Amino acid sequence: MEFSSVQNLSLHVSFAFFSSLRILISSAFQRCRLSEQICRISVILARSSSSSLRVSIADTGIGSCLEEFQALKFSSKDDTDHWGSLTFGSKPTGSEVCLSSSVSIDLLVAEIHDFLQKMMILSIPNVATRLVAEDCDVPGSRYEKVFLPNGDKELPISALNIDLLESGFEDYVLRHGNTLSNKCLCCFPNWEQLKVGIGVACSNENHQQNELVMEVVIIISNMSVDNTECFRKHGDKTEVLYFEDFSPGTISKSFMKALKGIDWKSYGLKLREIVQQDGFTLLEWENLARDTHIDITVITGPRKKSQIDRNLVKRAVKLSLDDLKEKHSGVFLSSRAVQIRSYAPDLAKTIAGLILSSSDLDFQGECFSLLGLQSQVVGTENMENCIMERIVSVIEMNDKKPHKTIVAPSLFEDDRSQELEFEVNDMEEGEYDLDL
Repeated sequence: MEFSSVQNLSLHVSFAFFSSLRILISSAFQRCRLSEQICRISVILARSSSSSLRVSIADTGIGSCLEEFQALKFSSKDDTDHWGSLTFGSKPTGSEVCLSSSVSIDLLVAEIHDFLQKMMILSIPNVATRLVAEDCDVPGSRYEKVFLPNGDKELPISALNIDLLESGFEDYVLRHGNTLSNKCLCCFPNWEQLKVGIGVACSNENHQQNELVMEVVIIISNMSVDNTECFRKHGDKTEVLYFEDFSPGTISKSFMKALKGIDWKSYGLKLREIVQQDGFTLLEWENLARDTHIDITVITGPRKKSQIDRNLVKRAVKLSLDDLKEKHSGVFLSSRAVQIRSYAPDLAKTIAGLILSSSDLDFQGECFSLLGLQSQVVGTENMENCIMERIVSVIEMNDKKPHKTIVAPSLFEDDRSQELEFEVNDMEEGEYDLDL
């Protein structure tokens, strides 16, 4: 019992110390991001037998001041044994904050490494970060890691936040939790294997300054279920990564309620529950295919209100899901569309049988022409496959539209005619919507 109490106290102090350390690192990233210049952040951990662990955070950003760090307070006198002191310095080349602590150097290295990996999701193009840790009394104990902006896709410093987030999150998913230090070429040889959807929603339709903007990126990835070499940290659950004002944050209860309120069924998904486990927010699905995984990341600006707008969350996530559905055929079909599509093989077989059994050669020739088939090579299987592709295409196209009464396009018209007809229908429906 006594050991448990001491252990809990140690964990509490370590968490409090690292939380403040994370704030300091986030502040350094903010200064560098706002500078719009090539910047460097250094996080150095050093320990010797004659002193406690010293943590130094230096950056070449702009705009720092002592008041920025006055919110960091010790919770009790006992904490001074773990925290030691905090010093701040400002130079023409940037700022430096130093802390001393008795927290385990190995624990801090692991925590900071994970934190910096998450910061790389933001893909801030002008910032490079260096993490150095060393026990001066142990030869060969020096550890050094450099975190560079995503190098696979060159994006300018002036790129939109959503484009940077998309690029950084793709890189993160390619590492898929097996080892964030390396990409797994076995599972994901290239970027093209990822299906990505983005959504940007603003709390004000006019997108005025200082209004809350929420940006969402959703990625679907598929890998062989027979691949046992790689694994995901949370299995088939979806981890929702959340950033507030460009710093990793914790999802609130209001945010969780908004996620629960999304009409997932209209995208063919059945949400079992949302759980918070060891600081992670995880979505558990009922009907997700074994080879499919969904990753979600969200970023918002600084909030004026304590509660986040649930409608804003729903709108941003929905826009991202719609974007995915629009870009990738057959992705996130509604339960209704999936049910209708299940009848496509039998319907295609029936139509093909009617055409091939006809004794009217002119009728058959016209059907072959509309389907883009040559009469000389038409077989039952080719005919059925061609018709089924047409049926499935129409079902998927209809599913992208609002569930209203619309005129179904002809199976034998080309895609341009189908798209034009949908545009006309949408314009006509819009006229009626104005009267509601």
